Parts: sequence; structure tokens; C-alpha cells
Amino acid sequence: MPVLRQSVLLLAPIVAGTLLAPGLAAAQQTGPVSPTVAATATTAVEPQAAAQVAAQVAAQVAEVPVQSTVAVSAARSSNRIDRQAYDVKSDTASTNDTVADTLNKVPSVAVDADGNVTLRGRSNVQILVDGKPSAMMQGENRAAALSALPAADLESVEVINNPGAQFGNEGGGGPIINLVMRRERTPGGFAAVNANKGTEGRFNASSFGSYTTGRMSVQGSLYGRRDSRGSEGETTRDRIDPRTGAVAHSTQSSHSDTDTDSAGFNGSFSYNLGQKDVLAATASFSATSNDGASSERYRSTGLDGLVDSEYLRSSVRDANTRNYAVSGRLDHKGELPGEVLKLDLRVSGSTSDTDIRYANDYTVRPANALDARTRQDNLNETRVIDFTGDYERPGEAGVLKLGYKVARNSNTIDTRFLNVDPASLGESINPQRTNRFELDETTVALYGTYQMRLGEKWGVLGGLRGEYTDLDLDQVTTNIQAGNHYFDAIPSAFLTYDLSDTTALRLSYAKRIRRPGAGDLNPFVIYRDELNVSSGNPNLQPTSTDSIELGLETKLGTVETNVRLYARKDSDLISERRYFISDTVLLTTRENQGSSRSGGLEFTFSGRATPKLTINASGNLGYSEQSVLGTANTSEKRNATSLSGRARIAYQINPTNNLQLVLNAQGKTLFGEGYRQPTRSADISYRRNLSQALSLVVNINDVFDSQKSESITETDLLREYSVRWPEGRRVFVGLSYRFGSFGNGGQRGLRGPGGPGMGPPPGGGMGPGFR
Repeated sequence: MPVLRQSVLLLAPIVAGTLLAPGLAAAQQTGPVSPTVAATATTAVEPQAAAQVAAQVAAQVAEVPVQSTVAVSAARSSNRIDRQAYDVKSDTASTNDTVADTLNKVPSVAVDADGNVTLRGRSNVQILVDGKPSAMMQGENRAAALSALPAADLESVEVINNPGAQFGNEGGGGPIINLVMRRERTPGGFAAVNANKGTEGRFNASSFGSYTTGRMSVQGSLYGRRDSRGSEGETTRDRIDPRTGAVAHSTQSSHSDTDTDSAGFNGSFSYNLGQKDVLAATASFSATSNDGASSERYRSTGLDGLVDSEYLRSSVRDANTRNYAVSGRLDHKGELPGEVLKLDLRVSGSTSDTDIRYANDYTVRPANALDARTRQDNLNETRVIDFTGDYERPGEAGVLKLGYKVARNSNTIDTRFLNVDPASLGESINPQRTNRFELDETTVALYGTYQMRLGEKWGVLGGLRGEYTDLDLDQVTTNIQAGNHYFDAIPSAFLTYDLSDTTALRLSYAKRIRRPGAGDLNPFVIYRDELNVSSGNPNLQPTSTDSIELGLETKLGTVETNVRLYARKDSDLISERRYFISDTVLLTTRENQGSSRSGGLEFTFSGRATPKLTINASGNLGYSEQSVLGTANTSEKRNATSLSGRARIAYQINPTNNLQLVLNAQGKTLFGEGYRQPTRSADISYRRNLSQALSLVVNINDVFDSQKSESITETDLLREYSVRWPEGRRVFVGLSYRFGSFGNGGQRGLRGPGGPGMGPPPGGGMGPGFR
């Protein structure tokens, strides 16, 4: 575990800061809060937290004499004209869950057992951290990051189905999920510690500390997690001879056990240089170690029905992933009220090194079989440099925003495959399965938006983004270099109409571009197992997406209600294509193939059913249609109608006991050559407040152990059924302790049914649509 030992050394300063927070808090609480301190804290806070800070500061100022008046401005509502924001702090399970668990509670978002994220059935989802791209949220790194980051570090989750012109297209180019990390800038000190013990040797712990005084605010968190999970899988496959119609049958069954250890920290620092300038810096690091063992049994028959291959393959996996990110930001206020210039520079990187050792035990040795022992070493590296500038200037008629972006993404895929001599155990490179691929992507973009009122009830936001991207590809192994470049003009428009103080209509349109990533473009054939290989396609073109949405937001009694109709069309769709390159080996690649259309009705309800019962429910009735790959009829379409839904039911038994049930069901989804079957799960959480600061928490994930992934492929030459059962049920018992000056953040997880749960954050959601 060398990676984790290094992580512990890096975490030490943050641990010390967290442990010192109570002392700092006690010192701060003994003195009065000055108007200067209160005003400074309000200046440093982000817009969505300003209302909370204002209330806290006002309460403290009222208790002591002051010589001057402190002015604070009202915050905008959290549900803005171009996005929906969901409060996650009041979720009872937040002190134990990962970010992946939390995303599975956000309307229309789904994260499967392998960490794949979809939004309204779409897989090309872009995940941002505080509105900016991060290397750990791209490619194969993302699944590990989502399963390691603690949900307690989240402030809220923003869902942006139709991104505006200020958002770029790197890292997915589809809808956006923005992870807003936790912020505490209430004057004084605050800290929280969470620790949970689970079944099968699982455990996790996290801590958070913050201190704000005068012009300075500093905060940090650290976490560690150990997870253990097994899975079973079965695949049956029929290869159809195109000339005779004869069928060759094969089966694959698998079992795996995986232990994962992860640790990390993040910290931030901000300082008010004066009345107009704020400097801020952030840093984070995480390390994950993954040790696993698996066994797969293969059996296949030829077109004549005779067994031509049967063997057992055992593998041992050792994987290490490291993520880092640093950033610096300057916020400058102009002469006009509301005029601001923000400059932001971020550098992030992710490195994943995986070593897999294989051993084959042949009953019927297939033709051209490899040696009984082999080894594969995979290195994936991602580096992101992102420099942005955003200028906002309010005028008499509306608000003008202008901005630029200069970004550089570098990706390296380095695969070494080695044959192992069974006698000497000496290793030799297998050149047919070894390759190195490098991709550099440079993006330069300019955008402008204008937001204005049209009378008392109408609001409009229009924007245009110009984006130039240059790609340099280098297949080092085969010494093939290539390049490509794109220029895209990307418009967006948002319109709102306020029917009343509590009801608003929203209409939005956005165009997006999904550019292929490194794994999509690498043409080299990469070994997965004895029956499966994969490769990219360097000739891929970007997918163009047009989407439109009409929404109604209102409040029925105490229930906040959102209903949205949406439609989307994808052109030059990047789809998965599979075909046989030998009698038994299936190649998975990517192609631009046809188009897809989808639409649906999404709804969310959040509020109190009784004084003790709160229900947050959401659903999505969707229709999708897309071109079918692998058929002679190129115009053939496949369609599906599916209903997905989830509900969070919180019951306040009494002032100290809270029970929560989360139900989740995902409908049928399509992919290029087939479809995936519906899934469902249920989670239960119980919290008992032992004191104002200490809580006992019990979590049961996937209560009925019902999670499974089923996919069905149907083409002219291939029929396949694949199912995987992950070990889903997990039980945790833990403690959560908070100390220091209690702001709203101090009540994290304690609001019970009174909190908005997975609905909009406090103060958000209703009211005028011009936000």
C-alpha cells in the first residue's frame, strides 16, 4: 500500500488544521462580531450561500453593540434560469455515502455498479467540479473518483440539461452535472467528523474543518475509505454465419472479489485584499488502491457444434490511481454595482496504473492460444490546464456576460502485454498486444450572453459560444500521426414567464458538441479477455446535439413541483459497434452511425405530506429512438419507452429519531446494437441525535440485494445476453460529531423532514423565473 502511505503524509497538515478548529472556534465565540468581519465574510461568500451567511451574521450582530450599519444584499434563488440545483446536505445518509450514492438520489441521474453515469438515459454526461473541468472526472478515472469522494463534502448538485454558452464541450459535451463542493464561511470555526463501520470489513471516515476571521477564510477536509465487493456474471453469445445461418455458441461465467482503499484531502483559502478584490486558492489530492482476484470459465463450440475451446482463466489485479488539482482565482469588483471580473486558473491530473496477471488452465486448448501465463500493464494519464476569464456587467436593461477559455487536455494510453515463460517465469513483450497512444487537445473559446427583463413577467437569456479545437493524435507503437481541428458556433436561449409569485414557465434551447475522447480515437486493438478486444476509430467526427425543454415550476400548498417536457436530436451519433474478427473473438469499436431522437416528461415533487412526513419524489417517462447498428437495413430504427422514478421518504419519529427510505427504479435504455433492461434498488437510513453535536447513523444500501445489470445485443450476426450481479447490500453503523460555531452547515444531516432533501436548496425553486 505505498500509495496510501504517501497519502497519509500529505494528509497530515489537513488533519492538524481540522483538529485545531475547535480551539479556534472557542476563541472566536468569546468575542463580539464586528461589522467589518461580518461584511468581509459576506463579500467572500459565493452567491448561492449569501442568504445563509446574511442570516447568521445578522443574528450575531444583534447580540452586540455596533457603531455602524452593515449592509448585505439578497441572494438569488438557487434554481436559476439555466439549471436546477438540489440540496444534498439534509440527506440522512450523507455522512456515510459516496458522491456516486448521492447522484443516484438526484432526479433522472443514475450511476451503475461500475460507475457509469447517465442523465435521462444519456451516457455522454459532463461532470464539473465547482463549474470547472477536472481530470479525475474524465474517462476511466471518473468511476473511481465518484466511488471514493465522500458525499459529506458536497454542498449541492446542479443539473444542467441544456447548458448555456458559458459552458464548454470538453469531457463529454452533453448535459452537465456540476458538483458544488461544501463551503463554510460563517465567522468563527467549525468542524465535523464522521466515522462508519460496515459489513465485510468495510469502513470510512471523513472530517471537515473551517475557520473564518477578518479578511481570511480557510477550510479543508480529508477522508479515507475501505470497500470490499464481489460480483458474479454470465454471458451467452451466438455467432451467426452470414452465408449458411449456422450458429456457433459460446458461454462465459465469472466471479470476482475486489478490495478498494482510498484516501484524499482538499483545502481552500481565500483572502480579501480590500473592498474590491478577493484572492482564492484550492488544492486537492486523492489516492486509490484496488486489489482484486477473478476467475472466468470459457466454453465455445464451432459451427459444427463441437467444443473447440474450454478453459479456466484466473487473474490477479493490482491498480493504483492518483488524482491532484490546484487552482488560483481572482475576483475583482468594478465601479458599477454587480460589475465583476473573475480570472481562474486550474491544473489537474490523474494517473492510473493497473497490473493484471493471467493464468489459463486449458481443458480444450483453442487454436492460436496464448501461453498459460501472461501479464498486462496499463497506464492511463490525463492532464488538464484550464484558464478562464468571466466578466459580468449589469446595465439599465439587463446583464451582459463575456468570457474566454484556453484549455489544454493531454491523454496517454500505454498498454504493455507480456508473455510469461512457464518454466523460468521470464517475461517477453507481445508486440501484437502492446501499444502507446497519445492525444493532445487544445481549445480556445469566446462566449457572450445577455440577460434581461421584458416587462414584469418575462425574462430572457441568450448566448453564443465560438469554440476552436485542435487535436493531435500519435499512435506511438505504429508510428502513425494524425490531426484534426473543429470550429463550432454554439447558441443557447432561455425564456421565462412568471405566472405568479410562486409559478414560472421556462423554455430553453441549447446546441452541444460531443467530441470523441482518447479511448474513442485510439485505433490499436486492446486485449480485454480471450473473447473480447476493443479499439477506437481515428476517423470519428463529433456528435451534434440539439435539445429543447419546456418546464413549469410551482408550489402546491407545501409541495414544490416541477414538470418538464423535453426533446433531443443527435446527429452523427457516436455509437458502439461490435463484430467478430475471428471465430470466437469479438471486437468492440466506435462509429458515427445515423441519428437518435428522444423526448419525455420529467417531474419532481418535494414537500411535507404531514408535520412528520416529507416526500421527495421524481420520475421520468421517456421515449428514445435510434439507428440500429449491425443490420443490412441501414434505415432500421429501434425504439423504447421507459419509466424511471425514485422517492426519498423521510419520517421524523420524534425530535431525536429520523428514518429515511430511498427507492430507485431505472427504465429500459438503448445502445447501438441493443438495449439494457430496467434496474431497481432500495436504501434505508436511520439517524438518532444523541446530543446537539453527536449523532448515531445506520445505513443499509441495496436492502433487497436487487441490483443487476442485464444487456441484450441483437444484430444480423450476433445474439448476446449478458448479466452481472454485483454484491449490492451493504450495512454501515457510524457516528457523526460536530463542534465549533454552528452555522447552517453545522446542521448538516439534522434537518430531517423539515429540510428540502433532494429538492431545491433552501430559498430556491419557486418565485420569479428570472434567476
